[in-house]
Amino acid sequence: MSIVREASRAIRSTLVLWVVTALMYPLVMVAVGQITFPFQANGSLLTNPQGQVVGSALIGQPFSSDRYFNSRPSTTNYSTADPNQNEAGVLDTGISGASNLAPSNPDLLKRVEETVTALQQAGIQPTADQVYTSGSSLDPHITPDAARAQVARVARTRGLQPNQLDALINQNTEGRFLEIFGEPGVNVLRLNLALDALSNPS
Repeated sequence: MSIVREASRAIRSTLVLWVVTALMYPLVMVAVGQITFPFQANGSLLTNPQGQVVGSALIGQPFSSDRYFNSRPSTTNYSTADPNQNEAGVLDTGISGASNLAPSNPDLLKRVEETVTALQQAGIQPTADQVYTSGSSLDPHITPDAARAQVARVARTRGLQPNQLDALINQNTEGRFLEIFGEPGVNVLRLNLALDALSNPS
């Protein structure tokens, strides 16, 4: 066979593979996602009662008000810090990621001690996920124990009964994946949206 024929065959094969893998396959996957899992395929976006998008079920947000169940700490402030006003250095590790500070690091020890003190002053018995950040610092979940530890504070601030909040926590607790992987968790944004709906019934 001539070199020209071989080169022509190689070019045609490359073009066919490019059409299949770079165009057809992605388009088919997008179509399958939109048809079978539209919520997940579009970012798992959550809306308030007014229909406004308030966040994603996959990405945590920095809740710190006494009126809400608080998120776990984040080294990147859940990537909401202003890059032009980053005096605290919360974005120094990038958009996501842990601080990479050793357990003996004075900065980490100081931050943990301050967090524990603040929680105790608020009448909350600290749990591990209320004190330590997640590996990504974007974790949208806290443990059911961490949520229950905040019930008294939220109930007092909102004038609700603790049993009402316990019911909300149970309703918004996600079980283990396939019943065997991971641990139960409470999505903080979903829980706080349910809390607002409970406090302001339509």
